[in-house]
Amino acid sequence: MKNYFRCLVLTFVTIYLAGCAPKGRYYQHQDSAPKIIPKNVTTQDAVAKYEAYAPANMRPYTIRGIKYQPLKTGKGFSDKGHASWYGQKFHGHLTANGEVYDMYEMTAAHKTLPLPSFVRVTNLKNDKQIVVRVNDRGPFHSGRVIDLSYAAALKLGVLKTGVTDVQLDVIHVDKAGKVTVGRFPTIPNKDTNISRQQVYIQVAAMQDKTQIDKLASGLEILYQRPFKTRFERGIYKLHLGPINNEHEVDYLLNELKSNDYPSAYKVYFD
Repeated sequence: MKNYFRCLVLTFVTIYLAGCAPKGRYYQHQDSAPKIIPKNVTTQDAVAKYEAYAPANMRPYTIRGIKYQPLKTGKGFSDKGHASWYGQKFHGHLTANGEVYDMYEMTAAHKTLPLPSFVRVTNLKNDKQIVVRVNDRGPFHSGRVIDLSYAAALKLGVLKTGVTDVQLDVIHVDKAGKVTVGRFPTIPNKDTNISRQQVYIQVAAMQDKTQIDKLASGLEILYQRPFKTRFERGIYKLHLGPINNEHEVDYLLNELKSNDYPSAYKVYFD
């Protein structure tokens, strides 16, 4: 009888301790938004700065039979695809680089970017932009290029739809403080002022205003630069600019000429 009661007590103790044990990362089957939203949720963009990459996060890894090779640098990286978000299920657990995931911070996950990286994310459905710090791996779903934190998804307007089309541009800052955004270098103007005239690149000229407007919209999304249309003697001319330094002019001109616009050239306006 004593052994019976002893076993009974041990059973109750085991059940009690199991109920008190911390919940694992996957105790919540489906991810979700927080049940109670704090008043102090920050949606202030992450501030890009130089941070050394973590060597441990540069090794290849395999998920669901697919091997991923992290990039050696994020400099010059741009991409397009679907963005999703992750929240309560992963909140408070470790990210791929050993930090604690806080769904109320402006962070994100990417499959191959070096950790940490800073990324400008543009929602191609509503033109909203955010800057996030990538400190985790994912998303491992076909067609998805980035997983946003709850706060980042809130600011970008993705919470209701769950998934949206985005443009990604890495904001790379080197040790000297030089910045590169996506495929386009940002060069200090103090070294590269070219003249008092404003410099543009003429990309196309045509008589159909509807076509030129469509082309302008597409190129603005692709190059993340302003495009202006000028009407001269019955012709609509599409200009990229103004551009503030000669290095950027040459860089963009070469990009355009190698991407279906071989007739692009510089133009100057007072």
